[in-house]
Amino acid sequence: MKNLLLTLVIAFSCTMTFAQQKLFTVGLRAGVNLSQISGNDLSLSSGGKNFSFKANDTRAYGFVGGIFMRFGKTFFIQPEILLSQKGGKFDVFEDGKANGRTIDLKLTNIDFPVLIGVKISDVFRINAGPIATFRLSDSGNLGDSIKEYQGRAASEIFRDVILGYQAGVGFDIGKLNIDLRYEGNINDVVNVKFSDVNTASKFAAKGNSLQATLGFNF
Repeated sequence: MKNLLLTLVIAFSCTMTFAQQKLFTVGLRAGVNLSQISGNDLSLSSGGKNFSFKANDTRAYGFVGGIFMRFGKTFFIQPEILLSQKGGKFDVFEDGKANGRTIDLKLTNIDFPVLIGVKISDVFRINAGPIATFRLSDSGNLGDSIKEYQGRAASEIFRDVILGYQAGVGFDIGKLNIDLRYEGNINDVVNVKFSDVNTASKFAAKGNSLQATLGFNF
């Protein structure tokens, strides 16, 4: 207990020191994700017909928002905790021809980006770093469609943890922050698994998104 109290006191003292020297800020940021998913097509056969799901280039809109902390001034580290919505669209093809149906995919996640950046001026900065995304829920549309066309459900469709990276620019105007970022994935977001290994290997997809947010630091 004494060690825990001592650790908390030291952490609080360091935070206050950073804050007094204007080397630590905390704030909120919120905005929009424009995301898409791209990868291999998923091909299914049912009732003598062949069906396929092909990623659509159209970006899906989603909300992003949460808290950020910044340690440092000219050179800084900025960890964040964000609730975010990302997704994409898939067009359905029947025997090689589009059947007019589009599947909207939306995932709700908790994001943990850790950015390393540098301020070029009092207003302008650049930053980049890794991000870990933990899936909370999905819209269910893709899984329902697979079962509809295949007659059976996939045991796994989405990865629970996605690793990626973010890079972008920011503008600090007083207490207001404007951020524009690109995000890419290292591993697959969509990874459909059936009992048939050959089928599973045919369909995997990564995501990427453009993000714009407005923030306020206290």
